[in-house]
Amino acid sequence: MSHTMLNTIQSPLSEAGLQVSDVSKGHYFEVGKGFSAHSFRHTDYAGLMDPLIMVDHYTMSKPTFGAHPHAGLAAVSLLFEDSEGQFRNRDSMGNDFALLPGDLYWLTAAGGAVHDESPRPGSVTHGLQVFVNLPDKMKQGVPGSTLVRRGDMPVIENASCRVRIAMGQCNGVVGTTAPLADMTILEGTINPSSVFAFQPELAHNTWLYAVEGSLEVVFANRAITLNKGESVAIGNIDTQLNLHNRQSGKARFALFSGRAIKEHFIQQGPFAMASEQQIIQARKDFAAGKFGRVE
Repeated sequence: MSHTMLNTIQSPLSEAGLQVSDVSKGHYFEVGKGFSAHSFRHTDYAGLMDPLIMVDHYTMSKPTFGAHPHAGLAAVSLLFEDSEGQFRNRDSMGNDFALLPGDLYWLTAAGGAVHDESPRPGSVTHGLQVFVNLPDKMKQGVPGSTLVRRGDMPVIENASCRVRIAMGQCNGVVGTTAPLADMTILEGTINPSSVFAFQPELAHNTWLYAVEGSLEVVFANRAITLNKGESVAIGNIDTQLNLHNRQSGKARFALFSGRAIKEHFIQQGPFAMASEQQIIQARKDFAAGKFGRVE
């Protein structure tokens, strides 16, 4: 999945160090007859989506993009549990396996990798495709990957909620450590008239998305309502986020919280580098076959 965007920094709302972006509705797009997505970009969050570059909430029912390169970033696929069938994942590191409903795959492309993912016939993949920026010191490194199966993700489940810890830790429950240090990825549902609390690290940015239903996000004497398909980014918060579901139906959310990199970068499609020159070199390296290939 490839997109073109240059990094720009806006001025977030700020109060006593706390920073809050505007609520973003993202935008909808389709590719062919088998892919549709609700898409969000870092430029909509006043720099507070860092280290995330983009998130696509997508549904894919047919092969769409083919084998494609990545460099300077991590490409993360988080499948929702309501996906159907198998999502074949292949890359130039020799991986070839099926992602199943609820699984997560983190591909650290670093200096360059080739990736291909597509639903097997009759399957429908529903989830999030996320580009995570890498610090400059990692952009020329060796590619790597982490697979987290659904069954290996801890679940916080009680009368109020069911929340999967896809990576990181939450409320004393520890899951798989993210390749990019200190990142937490959560996905879950909050029952009617209930609340779920999350405490971000002070130096982290937190991106929160209402997948279904409506959430009232309460923190630091503020309250922000997120309706289905809306998101917000929050930085430098020193108190917990309380996610209230005040509706009669369940509310579903996704949350990414990670340490801000705070480095200039340029994104062009599937590349995110520190300079235009590095982008040009990455394209040359891919053309020369230095990223490897998908067998």
